[in-house]
Amino acid sequence: MSVTAPSTDVARPRAATARDPFLDNARYWVMLLVVVGHFLTALLALDEARAAYRWIYLFHMPVFILISGYLGRRYSGTPREVRRMVGTLVVPYLLVEIGLEAFEAWLADEPLSLHVLEPEWLTWFIAALFVWRLTTPIWRAVRWPIPVAIGCSLVGGLAPVSDVLAIPQIIGYLPFYVVGMQLRREHFERLRDLRVRIGALAVLGAAAYACVQEPEHWTMSWLYWRDAYSESPLDAGALDGIATRGALLAIGFVLAAAVLALVPHRRAWYSTMGQRTLYCYLLHGFVVLALSYYGAFSYLGDHGSIGIGIAALAALVLANLLMTRAVSEGFRPLFEPRLRWLFRADGDAESSLPHR
Repeated sequence: MSVTAPSTDVARPRAATARDPFLDNARYWVMLLVVVGHFLTALLALDEARAAYRWIYLFHMPVFILISGYLGRRYSGTPREVRRMVGTLVVPYLLVEIGLEAFEAWLADEPLSLHVLEPEWLTWFIAALFVWRLTTPIWRAVRWPIPVAIGCSLVGGLAPVSDVLAIPQIIGYLPFYVVGMQLRREHFERLRDLRVRIGALAVLGAAAYACVQEPEHWTMSWLYWRDAYSESPLDAGALDGIATRGALLAIGFVLAAAVLALVPHRRAWYSTMGQRTLYCYLLHGFVVLALSYYGAFSYLGDHGSIGIGIAALAALVLANLLMTRAVSEGFRPLFEPRLRWLFRADGDAESSLPHR
């Protein structure tokens, strides 16, 4: 997952191995929203929870995907890059997808039925990132990558698409990854202007106000980017579907820029935790499943706004705990294995290529 990959694009000369605190800070804050959003999922019967959930889901994944595209823009498929991608994407995907399905079956006391290639929850992003990373050289070669990616996203909802490896979300969110590939450090620097930051606060505030209003004849499933326009629960015509997705793309880009404008560029106490968002993302789903099964969210839902506040606070505490050094060191052998037994050394891989 690119959220743990180091960045070599920095604002001023540093050591080659130095990380960019701005990107780590952005990942930290957005990861907090990811966990809060998943805690709110079971409380959507409450108006306040629905409003907060809508607001978070308008931009939290666009921000992550933009950053992923930015960090993965130089991927070219070298043996070292492939080895790292398998270790940090493929292996964690398989472990967590199988683990979540097994844990859910155990909680419900039901037989285990694996659907490893059809991620239904948080592992969709790992699968999508794997596919986007593989296609990175293509997007570097295309003459007009951004318009092509937007066209793919808009057209992608016209017909049902297989859920294998989260293909609907891969197509729907594609523009954010491709735009991220085109970003440069100077684009982030422009967001530091005071006027831009004031505008960012206004934009995020206006979005929050709009989310408090209950949209008529509009389903939250639009925010999941996985259903065909004509299918339930969207039930939209082709033109309405394209218009709605186009509007969500525009809103996602604007709000993502607003969020990034407010992220500090200096190193902060949480910057190091922003390097460990992979572990938080992969592990928090098990806690959410357990809390849901044992009735914690039902109990909180009975207490209205107070319950929502407690759920949000619990999500923030959990997210910070899962981004600690102890968790990363404990799970690194699982989620970032070296896999020396599986891959040749780089030199061996090059020497095995046929000579011309």
